[in-house]
Amino acid sequence: MGNKPTIAISHLGCEKNRIDTEHILGLLVQAGYPVDSNEDLAEYVIVNTCSFIEAARTESVRTLVELAEANKKIVIAGCMAQHFQEKLLAELPEAVAVVGTGDYQNIVEVIERVEAGERVKAVSAEPTYIADETTPRYRTTSEGVAYLRVAEGCNYRCAFCIIPYLRGNQRSRTIESIVAEAEQLASQGVQELILISQITTNYGVDLYGEPKLAELLRALGKVDIPWIRMHYAYPTGLTEPVMAAIQETPNVLPYLDLPLQHSHPEVLRAMNRPWQGRVNDQIIDHIKTALPNAVLRTTFIVGFPGETEQHFNHLLQFVQHHEFDHVGVFTFSPEEGTPAYNLPNSVPQAVMEERRQTLMAVQQPITLKKNQGEVGKIVDVLIEQENPSTGKQIGRSARFAPEVDGLVYVQGEAPLGTIVEVEITDAGIYDLYGSVVPSPLLVVG
Repeated sequence: MGNKPTIAISHLGCEKNRIDTEHILGLLVQAGYPVDSNEDLAEYVIVNTCSFIEAARTESVRTLVELAEANKKIVIAGCMAQHFQEKLLAELPEAVAVVGTGDYQNIVEVIERVEAGERVKAVSAEPTYIADETTPRYRTTSEGVAYLRVAEGCNYRCAFCIIPYLRGNQRSRTIESIVAEAEQLASQGVQELILISQITTNYGVDLYGEPKLAELLRALGKVDIPWIRMHYAYPTGLTEPVMAAIQETPNVLPYLDLPLQHSHPEVLRAMNRPWQGRVNDQIIDHIKTALPNAVLRTTFIVGFPGETEQHFNHLLQFVQHHEFDHVGVFTFSPEEGTPAYNLPNSVPQAVMEERRQTLMAVQQPITLKKNQGEVGKIVDVLIEQENPSTGKQIGRSARFAPEVDGLVYVQGEAPLGTIVEVEITDAGIYDLYGSVVPSPLLVVG
């Protein structure tokens, strides 16, 4: 490897960021750079930052400051680099480069230029790049799981969301490219493939002139991967062909992550999401009819400017009525550069926190009841971790997505990265407990 510097990566943010991190690692390894997970041993640390909400930026800044105090040469990549490029370079002398969300494919060239003494700003004003199956990738997830990006960017302009300004407009990969990468991942032993983009139900609109998610799911149904999970399905995109493809493709899980954000039409209109206010109840009821085994996860924002007690009570009743399997609740975060940043009638932080806790308290018994419905069943569980102190295995059933949902704590032996049958014996608010079902012994003669 010659005298190339050792590089570490600090990954922050969402799974879309994680895929960027994996491609950065793949490109560096391909170019012969020593990569170490220990930042202390590295000369350079690439920080793949998140800038989605204030809390994420705070974490990113704290990481950057700690590395600067450790005298590391810092390459700032990702959403925060796209968002605050000039400010970061001005305020952080230790930053030797900033690399935008559409420029990480040039990471090797960036490091070479820095090594030659240059301070590099590689940030395209309008990100247009999207990696494909030919882009080197070094996976950072557990051996059984991989994320697969089907598209990048977003054409919607929700009033609260900075993402389209940081990641550009939607650009989809071809079905052939996605299937080719899925085949590669299958050959590596991946058991669960998680399809991601900003709006997965809009997949293909930019490329084919119409949504092609149903066709993509059916094509992926031919790949030898037991579980295919889809994230970020907007309810209006769950058309009859899409729901038929989910129902008829055995390895596509009926797990739907619906980022609804609110239930009241007035709040949705203020969020620049008026189309959702017209269809929430009907579409969710229709999904449950068309996909009776569907697992529904959603996220809500409380405290959006102008949200009244009446609006919030509407949301509480909506959650009680629909009984979602999993719910995430966020308080509104005003993002500079978005239309919602300057909206009047802001909700005090204390009220936002109280509403978040109230909504979670309403959801918890619903989640518990759903989990208790699993007790006594034999379910497939993907084993991902082993607790060395207890020897217990930890995994997830098809009802649980990584990092955002619960876990299944398993008694009994099962190899990591495999799917095994587990009898569920107990349930908590978020997690399940069970025992591996012994394989039937082969009787000879």
